[in-house]
Amino acid sequence: MFCALSTFLTLVGVYALASYLYEQLRTPYKLLKARYFSDTRPTIKERFGDWAAVTGASDGIGKEYAKELARQNINVVLIARNEEKLQAVAKEIAESGAGIQIKIVIADFTKGSQVYEHIEKETANIPISILVNNVGAGTPTAVLDHSQEDIQSIIETNVVAVSHLSRIFFQRMKASKIKGAIVNVGSGSELQPMPYDAYYAATKAYTRSLTLALSQEAKPYGIHVQLLSPNFVVTKINSYSKQIMKGGLLIPSASAYAKSAVNQLRDEVDETSGYFWHQVQNAVATAFTWRVRTYVACKLFT
Repeated sequence: MFCALSTFLTLVGVYALASYLYEQLRTPYKLLKARYFSDTRPTIKERFGDWAAVTGASDGIGKEYAKELARQNINVVLIARNEEKLQAVAKEIAESGAGIQIKIVIADFTKGSQVYEHIEKETANIPISILVNNVGAGTPTAVLDHSQEDIQSIIETNVVAVSHLSRIFFQRMKASKIKGAIVNVGSGSELQPMPYDAYYAATKAYTRSLTLALSQEAKPYGIHVQLLSPNFVVTKINSYSKQIMKGGLLIPSASAYAKSAVNQLRDEVDETSGYFWHQVQNAVATAFTWRVRTYVACKLFT
């Protein structure tokens, strides 16, 4: 009897370890295979086409992602609500000598369904083959400290935008037979509930579920869907913490993160933190149960 129980527990342990290793090594394996064991490594332009649309392109990851795409000869549509900031980003890209086309679309994602009609109209004649759903909102705040307007803004920006734009551009790529890419930007907070950052983490858990499901629906049409889930990056959204804004090994600058993330899109990784040290950080964290991670998050934000 004891021998049978010991064998059963060993099998359970082997299965648990194999499952954990599969989840953690799946992305690194794909990257190694694409970069070192492939006869050809097409450029991102050769793989997906030459027009990208980036939401939340006025600051942080969105801004640097757009700049990195431009450096790799991709024309960019910059989408955000602040025209002055978008003009500044467009000027930076133009002055970098990239020699690509740039279009600005002013869009406030808290304004309801008309914003999506506006984006569709403004981009109707542009063969967008890469969509980067980066726009996001939210800072660590207790549930009771959120106003009704705060909650609505977070949901409109983080949930409604990724939902509508994913569908709109999936349909456009499918109809035009464009074998493009949709990148939905999640967050490391999606991996467990986050007390004192509950609404933001919940919206990113939604993004994760939507994106992984969409990936399967889009695959038959040759459309690559990627879930990009950064941990802390030195960006405006993290300006509540002086420690985070100092940066470090686990907290890259937005430009360093974007360069890594764009290259991982080029290598057609479908689910990634986008940055090597974030991948390591997540591998360590997910060795613990979600309850332990939630407890740590609670202590972190209180």
